[in-house]
Amino acid sequence: MTQSPIRIGLIGAGYIASWHADAIKATPGVELTAICDRAADAAHGLADAYNATGFASVEDLISAGLCDAAHILTPPDSHRALAVQCLEAGLHVLVEKPVALSAQDTQAIEDAAKKAGKRFHAGHNFLGLPSYERLKKMTQAGGLGRISSAEVRWCFPLPPLRSGPFGLWLMRESKNLLLEIGPHLFALVQDLFGPAQVHDLGLSHPIAIPGNGERPQTWHMRATVGSVELSLMISLVETSDDRSVTLRGSTGRARLDLAADTLIVDADNTADLVANPLWRQMSLSGQHLKAGCVNAIHQLTSFNAKSPYGLSFRGMMSGIYGPLSRNAPADPRFSGTSAVKVMDTLDQALSLIPPEMRDLPVSSKPKRAPNPSVMVIGGTGFIGRALTRRLVDLGKDVRVISRGNSGPFADLLEQVETVGLSLADTDGLTKAMEGIDTVYNLARSVDTSWEDCLKHDVAIAEGIGQAALGAGVARLVYTGTIASYDMSDPNVQIIEDAGFAEDMSDRNLYARSKAECERRLLAMHRTKELPLVIARPGIVVGLGGPLQHWGIGRWHGAGAVKLWGNGRNTLPFVLIDDTVEALVKLAEVDGIEGDSFNLIGAPMMTGRDYFDAIHDAMGAQLRVGFGNLTAMFAADYVKHQLKHHVLRRHGLTRPSLADWKSRAHLSPFNNTKARRVLSWEPEANRAEFIRKAITEANLFGF
Repeated sequence: MTQSPIRIGLIGAGYIASWHADAIKATPGVELTAICDRAADAAHGLADAYNATGFASVEDLISAGLCDAAHILTPPDSHRALAVQCLEAGLHVLVEKPVALSAQDTQAIEDAAKKAGKRFHAGHNFLGLPSYERLKKMTQAGGLGRISSAEVRWCFPLPPLRSGPFGLWLMRESKNLLLEIGPHLFALVQDLFGPAQVHDLGLSHPIAIPGNGERPQTWHMRATVGSVELSLMISLVETSDDRSVTLRGSTGRARLDLAADTLIVDADNTADLVANPLWRQMSLSGQHLKAGCVNAIHQLTSFNAKSPYGLSFRGMMSGIYGPLSRNAPADPRFSGTSAVKVMDTLDQALSLIPPEMRDLPVSSKPKRAPNPSVMVIGGTGFIGRALTRRLVDLGKDVRVISRGNSGPFADLLEQVETVGLSLADTDGLTKAMEGIDTVYNLARSVDTSWEDCLKHDVAIAEGIGQAALGAGVARLVYTGTIASYDMSDPNVQIIEDAGFAEDMSDRNLYARSKAECERRLLAMHRTKELPLVIARPGIVVGLGGPLQHWGIGRWHGAGAVKLWGNGRNTLPFVLIDDTVEALVKLAEVDGIEGDSFNLIGAPMMTGRDYFDAIHDAMGAQLRVGFGNLTAMFAADYVKHQLKHHVLRRHGLTRPSLADWKSRAHLSPFNNTKARRVLSWEPEANRAEFIRKAITEANLFGF
């Protein structure tokens, strides 16, 4: 008799949900049947992609009776309540890390699971990595001898610390950083050696969070498990990727690279004195070569579906649902009992955070409530944050529309009102715009199909325009992008009158979508008198912006970038402060409705110049490569054909050669119109530009 598959529902449709969905799809004996999110459009959009049913509430998901298990993928402060709710409703649960905010809360989930006769699993995905399983077997078999010490490192950049968004749960308190990343480290320690005792915690590389104190970016912890000395490190600055476990034993040393799924063992050998070092290095070289080839074959044959991160989720699903489908005992790696022990160790580390970092200053009660005359949609992003603060400097109160009710303006409670509102709620937006003179729409979506672009970007822009009309707003400033231009010909100068191509179907989705937003908003200006002005910023740089700016090139970690093209043409850089000044003027200058402005700084630097300046100013030499755009286009063509004919994916877009060349910004820009009409003067002094764009921009986080 064939056993029915275990039906799984995902609660939370954010970034991590697609990794769970793909792993479920690849795991025998399980089926993804439902996806739930308070943002109904996100739930239904992801559900459609996986042939599941979308829900806007957990209650509706439970009552539908479509699930045997639920994966809790929401922010950590909601995990305990949701997990208990699902367990009491008769569902098994897998809870993403951190499974809760404390060992006590984790124990409450485990108690609820036992009472309900269901299982509680922890989402410690790296324990499912194939190379980790080999390391564990080797350690248990004594292959490394007696283990005396271990190092567990998570050295990987966390860009939101420098460029936001700052309203995430992760960013609210220092402890949240350890709660978010610490489970990766302590779950490995727990599974290899048992419960650890944490003795010391050192914090360094503090970084200021706008309006909300400082956060440490480097965490050093010393712990022990029996006779094993442990060194644990988290480093979130712009650093070379080192997510690894190193074990030192009496027989050999093993290093597991979590990001690459490689296990390299350096052990003594019995060769004579002369051959010994050669044999040792040949062994290491052979292991590296084998691991590299295996990983390359995995990713080539699976179109990156079997990336190390993807494999870790597949291993986790197998470890959880294999025993569950056989009614066998739970795999200790992912059991609730182990999760409680991991969180107990985290509690120890959290207790060592100094009071000044643990207890953030409590904002005094504002003397007055804001009286906004300006709305910024997308106000928690790079440009939006700087714009909001500049508007406050000018004496204006601002209403910021955000996904949540908090943002990076805790120090401006009398001037900035943050409102959590879905951008798909046109009626809600109309009401929120009452009393508002100027609306800035800085929102953008990241989509993988043209249908999603029309739903999540174009329709949203139209809805905001309709809300502005309904509320009688005096000026709507929409930020498009220079990426919508054809910038493939170095002999053609770009000015606003050039416009975009009539047919944009051969362009990348971002360029095409933003152009379509402009086209429809301009139609509303012509037919309904929408008071619209369009801004198209260039490559915006400065304090609060990222080091890894994809407008310049394709990044491979924090230390390597391949420029779009040969890097010899001048790029359309513009400082964040200059961008903000232009946006302010776009709301003030009369008679420019229906017009558009390219916000480009003075011709200043090529891509090569930019990274040379980083080297000179910061002493950091990045590895800079140069991309042959024709070769990139050809490679993209091959990938497109394979996805279409082998994976049977339909509705794919394939950017043209001109689109690939446009990424290099080969065509020069003329910023005369913005300077003349807006009386705008972007920075023209090279030394000052470098100071603001690089030296004082905190690109590396320290």
